[in-house]
This record gives sequence, C-alpha cells and structure tokens, in this order.
Amino acid sequence: MFGMVLHEIGRPLVYEELPDPIPGPGELRVRVEACGVCRTDLHVVDGELPDKILPIIPGHEIVGRIDALGPHVEGHEIGERVGIPWLGSTCGVCPYCVSHRENLCDRPVFTGYTRNGGYATRAIADARYAFHLSQEGSAAALAPLLCAGLIGWRSLRFAGEAKTLGLYGFGAAAHIIVQAARKQGSQVFAFTREGDKAAQAFALRLGAAWAGSSGETPPEPLDAAIIYAPVGELVPAALAAVRKGGIVVCAGIHMSDIPSFPYRLLWEERQIISVANLTRQDGVTFLAFAAEAGIETRTTTYPLDQANCALADLRAGRLEGAAVLLPPA
Repeated sequence: MFGMVLHEIGRPLVYEELPDPIPGPGELRVRVEACGVCRTDLHVVDGELPDKILPIIPGHEIVGRIDALGPHVEGHEIGERVGIPWLGSTCGVCPYCVSHRENLCDRPVFTGYTRNGGYATRAIADARYAFHLSQEGSAAALAPLLCAGLIGWRSLRFAGEAKTLGLYGFGAAAHIIVQAARKQGSQVFAFTREGDKAAQAFALRLGAAWAGSSGETPPEPLDAAIIYAPVGELVPAALAAVRKGGIVVCAGIHMSDIPSFPYRLLWEERQIISVANLTRQDGVTFLAFAAEAGIETRTTTYPLDQANCALADLRAGRLEGAAVLLPPA
C-alpha cells in the first residue's frame, strides 16, 4: 500500500510505500476510494491535539470497498462499500458507553489520529464502526459526509428547533448543514471571514437567506448559532447575535481561547454548548437523511500524493465546499 505519513509535527506529510495492513479480530480492511480532508486533519498535523502518536497516517472521512475481513466480523462482506468516520472504536464498558454516550468514551480510538487513517490506498477499521454506504455514486461526493456531515448533523441537533440559524465559518460542514437546515424549515444566516465575498456568494447559492462577515449583525436575532471555525473570538460575537434563550454550539474539536466577555451577553438564559465526536446512531440517522433529502456536496479533488497541497488550500480558505483525496487507480 501507499500512504501519506506524518513523521514530525509541523512538517509535510511523506508519500511512502508500506506493508499492507492485516485486519485483526473484529476488523476489516478497505481499498480506499476517497478520503475527505477535514480541518481536524490540520489540527493533527499542527500538533494542536493532545496525546500525539507518530508516525501516523491522517484522514477520517474514508469511503472504501472491503477487501479483507478479520475473524469474527459479522454484517459485512467483501466488495461492500463502507464509510469510516473519526470515531474509530470505543471500549463499550465505561459509564459513557453504557449510557448511550459513546462519543464521550473514556478509551476511544480515533481514525487518522490514534489509528492510521485514509490518506492511503488501504485502511483498517473496527467493523462495528464502518457505516454501510450506497454501492453507487461518487466516492468523492460521499466522503465529506463522514465528518463534515456527521459533526454538522450533531451540532444541528444541539441547535434545537431554530427558525433562524447562524453558521459561523462557511466551509465543508456548513455547506452541508445549510442544506439540511433548510430542509427542516430553518432560515440560515452565513458568517464568513472578513470580506470573503466568494464564500458569501457560495452560501447564498446554497440557500442562505443572508451572508456577511463574522463581525456583522444579522438582519434579525438568531434562535441558535453554530460555530464551525476554530476561532474563540466568535463565541462572544455569536452570543451577541442570538436572542434571549438562544443557543451557541461550538462544533470543532479544537478552538482558540475564548476571550473574556461581559456576563450581559450570556444572561437571559443564553447557552454555550460543545459538540464532541459522534455516535454510530448519528451516522445511521444522518446518512439516511442525507440520501432522502438529496444533500449534495461540492468537492475539489486531489491525487493522494498531493495531500499537502489540499491541506494548504484548506488552511488558506481557498476551497469551496470540501477537499477530497483520490488514491491512484
């Protein structure tokens, strides 16, 4: 197999030939068809997450075909297309797992962070955490659903029944969730980097009712806001934009420090809540919804060995929608 390997924090990934991995008990192996490039991958390569394991192959929005099954795998077969997400495995016995909160597991495994991921031609996964996907259609179009979509969906659930919803940071997750929120009857207001007219125009094309810079005031107060950009300064801005009793959802795994702000912004029962990882039920529910609702992803594809270019474009905000890596045929 070939993979893009992170050997040193802050250094470019290296394209290497590696031994084919062998699936163990309860595991399966996929021939990777596509792997999305997520902002969390930037946090991994920049060393912004704790408990680093090196070397590592990043990537956790994996679409692939099963080409090997380990012992004791049920419910999957060779040739089936599956999706492999960020949450790669859980212990199943900690207080969180047994109370149906496996996203908060005390001993989790994360794809592309603590287990090799999908910036490769082959990948191993816990069979219990591999989602059944449509056997038809574009793997590149499906890949962003495995994290941008899943985390976006969980954050949308936490936003409650918002009739007016603000999305701060209009990247891969927001371009999916604006479609989902509109299907559910919400009016969506998109907030972008200062002066990013291209992202604002993109948001409007996808159905946002208004688009502006993150420092602007929306045309009307928000019932809820979701922050996808990893910028702590957006928390006070979002609190100022939501009405009394409103909710601000912080959807990223990493965010810069939140600056101090006057209690007045939080008063009147406004809430700040974070989203951590996902559950398998999130995946089952969202993937079914996305198919039924006709959610479309906008992608820019790169050859696998150009992963560093894809990460650079993501960092610079040069993408419309999501970046996706395609292994060689």
